[in-house]
Amino acid sequence: MEIVIIGTGNTATVLGRKLKAAGHKIMQVFGRDTTAASDLAYELDTESTNYWNVVYKNADVYILAVSDIAIEDVVKELQLPDKTIVHTAASVSKDVLKNAAHHFGVFYPLQSLKKEVGHVPDIPMIIDASDEATLNELENLAGSISDTVIEAGDEERLKLHLAAVICNNFVNHLYSLAESYCRKEGIDFKLLHPLIEETAARLKEVSPSQSQTGPALRNDRKTIEKHLHLLEAYPQLKKIYETLTESIYNNR
Repeated sequence: MEIVIIGTGNTATVLGRKLKAAGHKIMQVFGRDTTAASDLAYELDTESTNYWNVVYKNADVYILAVSDIAIEDVVKELQLPDKTIVHTAASVSKDVLKNAAHHFGVFYPLQSLKKEVGHVPDIPMIIDASDEATLNELENLAGSISDTVIEAGDEERLKLHLAAVICNNFVNHLYSLAESYCRKEGIDFKLLHPLIEETAARLKEVSPSQSQTGPALRNDRKTIEKHLHLLEAYPQLKKIYETLTESIYNNR
């Protein structure tokens, strides 16, 4: 397919790489930041622009890989009634695009994407569309870059996004807090890497509820009190420790 990518951030870059590798033709990259648009276009072997009036008009699909709050502003500028326009946002309805095109939808990558990372991870693709023909078009496009393609409406996609925030953003924040604690206490955080990797790998075999371990599960109050004592100098981390300990114990 011929594709125009609107955006230059993590999602635009990683999807652009995947689509190009799958044999699709990236016709143009649009970006407000001229340098970022030019750099991404160079990588994808195409041209770039930051002017709406010169956006390529004959592509098959236009992918809006921009922030959630920027989608409505893009729609005001990108009027292509006979083309397919999709956005990549989990928490925004597909209907935000209905005034820009007759064929529209969602092309949401359920993955944490960082353009600086050389490894391109597996990306489950969540799609939705205004009509059956567009849904088939997006299913083929998504299937060219992913082995997992799921149709999900606005409500289901929002629920998936919430679960993703808990699994990824919240867990990564705990890693960050643990790393900060280790640094301040003179502990090598890298010693925890094997534990982190094993915990994640175990999820492929058993439910998280079945693999839970630790003092909270055992209601080991002696150990818990020792931990809380160590956290007296870290009130934010202590509060999180207490909340999660209570949650683990109550959900045994």
